[in-house]
Amino acid sequence: MTVHFVGAGPGAADLLTLRAASILGASPVCLYAGTYIGAAVLQHCPVGAQLIDTQHLDLDAIISHLVEADRAGHDVARLCSGDPSLYSALAEQTRRLDDAGVPWDVTPGVPAYAAAAAILGRELTVPELAQTVILTRAQARSTAMPTSERLSEVAKIGGTLALHLAITRTRAVMAELLPEYGPDCPVAVVADASTDREIVLQGTVSSIADQVEAAGLKQAAVILVGPALARPGSAESHLYSKRPRSGSPG
Repeated sequence: MTVHFVGAGPGAADLLTLRAASILGASPVCLYAGTYIGAAVLQHCPVGAQLIDTQHLDLDAIISHLVEADRAGHDVARLCSGDPSLYSALAEQTRRLDDAGVPWDVTPGVPAYAAAAAILGRELTVPELAQTVILTRAQARSTAMPTSERLSEVAKIGGTLALHLAITRTRAVMAELLPEYGPDCPVAVVADASTDREIVLQGTVSSIADQVEAAGLKQAAVILVGPALARPGSAESHLYSKRPRSGSPG
């Protein structure tokens, strides 16, 4: 049988991919993080499915459930909030499954930063303004960041920053970004994107921390930083330009 790592998307049950919904509906065992994944998403699971909330389990306990289900001949859906390619501990889990001889595959999901951009109605890459999107996180009670990836270093690249796992350190993060982005650079925070608990805050590098603290945000939030978040300007993509493209006839 197979352990399916499935991107559960940002929270809304109808933002799962068709493949994800199909896998959930065919898996008699589902492991999910109850901190982020709500009951509506789990309704895609079949009636009578074994639902295991992993929010209080360590990695060894999670792997034990996955291996046990495989040995019993069951397909398993391992739900990951957002997309498994970001901060999902996919590497650690799949390494252990390989050691146990358990097959696995991955189904992508809608990442939280993409859901946040959609809610804001913003493109994160804007012609002549920002053509780079950097996905990163803040350092808190978590795995150490590589020295070259400190926010003060990453900020020098410019572009649009999408910060995960950083909401409890918003004030410190903004202080670190201030020298490169400036006090008036637009910032948006989207918490619990696409759910009935959704909160959207918009401000600047100098003002967003006050809003975050006033709202009491503690988790499940994405911070977007960069000039692309401002109202669209007049620059337009070369892709749709009427001007002849380089290398084209005439």
